[in-house]
Amino acid sequence: MRDDAWFERLFAEHAAALHRYVARRAAPSDVADLTADVLVTAWRRREDVPEGAELPWLYRTAGYVLANHRRKLRPVPVELVPEEVDDVDPADLAVKDEQVRSALAALSPRDRRVLLLHAWEGLGGEELAEVLGVSRGGADAALSRARARLRQAWDASDAGSATQNG
Repeated sequence: MRDDAWFERLFAEHAAALHRYVARRAAPSDVADLTADVLVTAWRRREDVPEGAELPWLYRTAGYVLANHRRKLRPVPVELVPEEVDDVDPADLAVKDEQVRSALAALSPRDRRVLLLHAWEGLGGEELAEVLGVSRGGADAALSRARARLRQAWDASDAGSATQNG
């Protein structure tokens, strides 16, 4: 039986990562509410949360919560994603780099999602498969394809910046 102690452990272990995940994808004024919505869903559906794969389940649920939220609002442009003031995260610095933003913008939403879940959220293998709702092989293939497309987009944006600078 999953009780208050289970939820307190879940919160202690994963709330910060979940908050960062949502903060990278939502307007600053919505982050706390959306994060809370995911945690409320985790409590309400606590028996459905897979043991040992709690964080991927939270990310997947957050994806649904964010999608529902976006249906009501306009999307937040990458340049408006908030930066952490107290904690410098390399992922946040990357978002400020024009070439990185250009390469990411050239990708499909799915490719961006796969790459960001892997690079920013640290998911791989089974965890990535769980969030994407595919098999482990499907997740590995999606990551490989997304990396190849990112390489192409990076090369294209690098060639563009060389033309501008040269």
